[in-house]
Amino acid sequence: MTQQFTDRQGRAVVLEDITEDNWRDVADVAPADEQRRYVAALAARYLLLSQRGEVWTSLGVRAGDDVVGHVMWAYDDEDGTHWIGGMVVSAAEQGKGVGRATLGAVIERLSALPECREIRLSYHPDNTSAGRLYTSFGFQPTGDFEDQEIVVALPGS
Repeated sequence: MTQQFTDRQGRAVVLEDITEDNWRDVADVAPADEQRRYVAALAARYLLLSQRGEVWTSLGVRAGDDVVGHVMWAYDDEDGTHWIGGMVVSAAEQGKGVGRATLGAVIERLSALPECREIRLSYHPDNTSAGRLYTSFGFQPTGDFEDQEIVVALPGS
């Protein structure tokens, strides 16, 4: 059974495939200025990585009726891990629990995959709020670094 994830305003936060109807709204998602040292200035960069790189799968994040974010995931067939990346919440939606609900929803989606044995992500060491969020979900440091970011892992189901 799928859990419903909500933000602090009670809006349902859902992940949705990128379609002709939503891709522009997802591409326009921009984080707060102070977060641009940790994530792309626009989610459009992550959409392009998904389209051109053939590794990542982008998802839009909707809270209620509005597109409010982007997240992407990938499967590393070399070591059998799933990765979460490119999580961006619109500046206007920050501090409302959208990021927490998004992370819960993507973890649930990946954990439901039969081959999911571990979920990983990375974050910049200075991004302490992201580190607290990931730790609260049970992610633990692996000791590895990816592009100067701390790699953390969550055992799969």
